[in-house]
Amino acid sequence: MNLKLEMIVLPVSDIDRAKAFYEKVGFRLDVDYTASEHFRVVHFTPPGSECSIIFGEGMTPIAPGSFQGLYLIVSDIEEARTDLTGRGIEVSEIFHDAGGLFHGHEGGGVTHRGPGQERRAGLHPERASYGSFLTFSDPDGNGWVLQEVSQRLPGR
Repeated sequence: MNLKLEMIVLPVSDIDRAKAFYEKVGFRLDVDYTASEHFRVVHFTPPGSECSIIFGEGMTPIAPGSFQGLYLIVSDIEEARTDLTGRGIEVSEIFHDAGGLFHGHEGGGVTHRGPGQERRAGLHPERASYGSFLTFSDPDGNGWVLQEVSQRLPGR
């Protein structure tokens, strides 16, 4: 059986502010549908992704800004940073992890890393695939991680 992650319901406090932000980031607006004053769904897809995000009114009871470590994969982290900053998005500096390959967003009181791992400034020294990162947050504080992947691990 194949299972594909299709969509993530993102908790936001202001639908129109979130919509403007994700348009600015460069996500494709797929749907903005209002069924009633208590139900509205806004659906975006990141460029090149098969998984989308949705948010809106009547979508989730989860507190806005609760999601941390939402990963977007890019083939060139420097190019991605230049693109995002050119769009007016506040992003972190590029960093790598001293002790491992997984390093998540550290917003909202959440840290995704194990013992011995620490952020180090700049690109991974060997520019290893899965080794360089940057982060940004939406207006509610939902945290995104961009990870550079130039060569996928086997089975992907």
